[in-house]
Amino acid sequence: MVGSILCFLFAAAALAACAQTPESAAPAASQPQVITLDEAIRRAEASDPAYATARANGSTAALDRSIARAALLPNVSYNNQGIYTEPNGAFGPSPEGGSGDPLPRFVANNGIREYLSQAVVNETLGLAGPASVRRADASAAQAAAEQEIARRGLVAGVTVLFYGSLAADHKLTVAERARQEAADFTRLTQEREQARESAHADVVKAELVEQQRNRDLEDARVAAEKARLELGVLLFPDPETPYTLSAPDAAPPLAARADVDAAAAKYNPELKSALAALRVSNADVMAARAAYLPGVGLNVTYGIDANQFAANGPGNVRNLGYSASVTVNVPVWDWLATEHKVKQSEIRRGAAQVAMSATQRRLIAELDEAYSEASAARDQLASLDESVTTAAESLRLTRLRYTGGDATVLEVVDAESAYVTAQNAREDGRVRYEAARANLQTLTGIM
Repeated sequence: MVGSILCFLFAAAALAACAQTPESAAPAASQPQVITLDEAIRRAEASDPAYATARANGSTAALDRSIARAALLPNVSYNNQGIYTEPNGAFGPSPEGGSGDPLPRFVANNGIREYLSQAVVNETLGLAGPASVRRADASAAQAAAEQEIARRGLVAGVTVLFYGSLAADHKLTVAERARQEAADFTRLTQEREQARESAHADVVKAELVEQQRNRDLEDARVAAEKARLELGVLLFPDPETPYTLSAPDAAPPLAARADVDAAAAKYNPELKSALAALRVSNADVMAARAAYLPGVGLNVTYGIDANQFAANGPGNVRNLGYSASVTVNVPVWDWLATEHKVKQSEIRRGAAQVAMSATQRRLIAELDEAYSEASAARDQLASLDESVTTAAESLRLTRLRYTGGDATVLEVVDAESAYVTAQNAREDGRVRYEAARANLQTLTGIM
């Protein structure tokens, strides 16, 4: 009886320990993950469906290039076949004299039983094969460029979401600080009213400002949550997964214009895609013109085609052997179909040349616009930092003056509003600068 009680107690203690283990491990498991911009981009590349489609297109285009190259090489197959044909009642001659094997009803067959076991090597020579390889190479290059365009677009989008969420978190901190400052100022006005140093109107004005700051705090909290969920969709299977964002306080510098121009001319993915599309059109013209030229087919067959499935037949006749054939197809007349196909491919090539020229012009214009935007955002960001410092100092001095009775409550409220506005504007300026840099990098091809 005592042993049973002890066993029950030990089992209960073990169950309690197991029940407590998840609770003790829960705080560690609930620690939010720290996400940097590079980590956010890596996670987004693995989860974004548009980029996954572009990556799949690039992979299949690379395989198409391998398939086209394989078509230039001889192909080998091994064929096995057994044929039975109903006999017609007659017999063929025998090498030893007399009647031989029964003759088949189908004169095309060599006997009532025929066995084929042959290795066949085929090769086709012509201009169409190299044209297909050239087109596949250009298509693979175009697909790779399109994949890079999709990746850079994804990077730019993630950058905007990342810094937008980070700015929303900072604005939430600003709103919390502003609400606390408004509450402190309300207490200050109440103390001054009790000391008969200010009118009750100052308390009313301070309370109105505090109420507005409370509403601003709620709006900032909602905006921060929305921004986190938008980014969380790309980062985690569950968008509600807790995480924190980590980014350097100082904004990265802007590259020199000469470096930007050189990188855009060399690495711009849109330009690469247009060049690859033009090469595809050239390959199509080459393939269409290949139909004017003769095609040569080579065939080598080795094996048996006999009435016995054996290396040697009756009379020690050797069944194993080979045959070879050469076929030359010379195009003569196709009712101008080839000529029209050539014209079609030349028309498409002309359109590709126009698109190539338009891409070059658009790149020049977009590069000027993007660099001007990034440069202006950089300069304004430095100015916004100075404005925050100035607004903070103005608020400090105005509150000191109000405490000393030299400033009005409206001056304090204006200084507080200016400080909050300057801080929010600085966060918006950082987002603008990072977005401008990301757009500029999509043009230069260097992310």
